[in-house]
Amino acid sequence: MSEASTPEPSASPPPASRRHGAARDWRKLQAQLATPLRGLRARWQEYGPQALAALLAAVIGALQLRAQIAPLLGAWQRFEQYGAPALLQIATLLALPRMLLGLGLILMAFALLARARVAWVISLLLALFSAGLALGRTHSASPVFVGGAALILLLLFYARHFRRSSLAASSIFALLSVGGLLAYGVLGSLWFGAGFDPPIRDLSGAFYFSIVTMSTVGYGDIVPHSVEARMFTVSLIVLGITVFATTLSVVIGPLVGGSIKRVLEGRMQKSQRQNHYVIIGMSSLALTLWQQLRLRNVPVTVIVAPGRPLPYPEDADRVEGDPTRDSVLREAGVAQAKAVFALREDDAENAFVVLAVKELAPGVRTIAAVNDAQHLNKIRRVQPDVLFAPQVLGSDLLVRRLFNEPVDEGTVDKLLFQ
Repeated sequence: MSEASTPEPSASPPPASRRHGAARDWRKLQAQLATPLRGLRARWQEYGPQALAALLAAVIGALQLRAQIAPLLGAWQRFEQYGAPALLQIATLLALPRMLLGLGLILMAFALLARARVAWVISLLLALFSAGLALGRTHSASPVFVGGAALILLLLFYARHFRRSSLAASSIFALLSVGGLLAYGVLGSLWFGAGFDPPIRDLSGAFYFSIVTMSTVGYGDIVPHSVEARMFTVSLIVLGITVFATTLSVVIGPLVGGSIKRVLEGRMQKSQRQNHYVIIGMSSLALTLWQQLRLRNVPVTVIVAPGRPLPYPEDADRVEGDPTRDSVLREAGVAQAKAVFALREDDAENAFVVLAVKELAPGVRTIAAVNDAQHLNKIRRVQPDVLFAPQVLGSDLLVRRLFNEPVDEGTVDKLLFQ
């Protein structure tokens, strides 16, 4: 009787193989996690700093406003009952600057999202003032102080991230400056109202005197006669001139300067559009050709359709409009160009472009792209100097390479000049 055969135990992998397998699995897991982590890092660098700074600014501003609502409501009720002197109590005077700080931070939150440099500077100053006032008031780490300190550190760490010039941020800065100065003028006029002739005792009189003095009009119907009232009037005049001059330079200056710059740049570009190349279209082929020509320091002008996102950089010399119109072609300097490339995605549009260029400037060299090889014979009828069909050229070169046939300059010219 034969012995019953017992199954052999399955051989387990050696420890070295297990270690290599674990290391391979770990590397595979790292590779799988690397791509999403790189994506998250890139998104943070693009959107994270300004979004976090805007959120902190808005939260600090809301906390500031919330803390001042009760004193201001009480001051308004006392004003309705006792008149203007009720607005000049110390609690009201201390609540007003904090309210302006909170409102300014909330407005700056929108400008921080645009990565405006002006918003960075103003938010940093407002955060410093907010944190200082909060620390001086409570002598402890209040939420406003902690948030202000966090915002200061964030803005300083990502200072290079906020480089853009923003007209909206400049306008908000001008609005805050004028509003703060107006509040200073109204409250100061009421505070020193007895030192004026006639005395200032109501909000309408204080508002009128502040506007007249800030604008340096000075009708002379309200005259300061006490020393305190005169010094206050001098400070209001100096601050008014400063704020209005800053507002004009910050808001009006970029508008006028930008318009003059665009006009001058347009004229200079028109005068310099000679012996250059003109690319018509926004296809991937057009963008690649533009990049290759720019690498060779060759002047290039592109004609693009209006109202569409542009693949070209902002510094590219471009003309927007219909490339079949003579006015657009003249603006692009087609008559003085070395060559014109019709590289639109529609073959029919390329054919019309070639006809328009030949009619305006018969001696200029034209290169037309053929996106569909079936349209080759049709576009050949408009007689471009060079007919470029990527499918035909690529397939012919690939076949010649596979069969070791020679590919020389004559072969390429034959394929291009079909």
